[in-house]
Amino acid sequence: MKLTEDVYLVGGGDYGFNLTHRLDCHTYLIDGGDELALVDAGCGGAIGDTGLILRNIAADGYDTGRITRLLLTHYHLDHIGGAAEVHERLGLAVHASPLTAQTLRMGDETAVCLSDLQAIGFMPADYRFRACPATGDLVDGATVNVGRLTVTVFETPGHCNGHVSFLVEGGERRCLIQGDLVFFGGMISLQNIPDCSVQRYGESVRKLAGIDFDAFFPGHGPISLRNGKRHIDLAAAQFAKLMVPKNWG
Repeated sequence: MKLTEDVYLVGGGDYGFNLTHRLDCHTYLIDGGDELALVDAGCGGAIGDTGLILRNIAADGYDTGRITRLLLTHYHLDHIGGAAEVHERLGLAVHASPLTAQTLRMGDETAVCLSDLQAIGFMPADYRFRACPATGDLVDGATVNVGRLTVTVFETPGHCNGHVSFLVEGGERRCLIQGDLVFFGGMISLQNIPDCSVQRYGESVRKLAGIDFDAFFPGHGPISLRNGKRHIDLAAAQFAKLMVPKNWG
């Protein structure tokens, strides 16, 4: 699904456009001309459909063999569960924050709260988190070149530790791909998990509010192709009042 000249939506579930498995996050394809990259990988495993994500890419007219990188926003299973399959099928490099990369290399099911998710019925009992090689080079201020495009990394913890967001520049418009930090309408996602923090959330939202961008691409739900910064600004305004923005989900 073409969003801009440079960004396509190729995966996503019930909290979006139902392109792939119902629990998948939005998966984005970045087109830098002579190089392609994916952002996030969906659930994968027993419930995912990595094959469908790849077929969606092909249906949009792209050769999946040109995808050289997978960039991960954070280590929750709906975003990184399919990383091992994507890595195996395409032989691409997997990039993440140091914490997310460590979690992925170890296949750490405790860190991703798999047993808790299974206990509440969110993940099926037979789901397993598969490890894969990953490089923890997505640190604050780092840049990744995807062909003619530049992806700048912003550390944005709050929803969880190790969460990062990406500013994509050099194409039709400046795009912010920011995982599960802020959603349409300025909502956020606070969860009852050990590393979710209101204080860090506020700091991260204020950081993104200082960035100029146009297109707003969250990890789930509606997107904005223009004037997308208003969603970040709405959340920042609530934090500035010492309040907590409305919770999403």
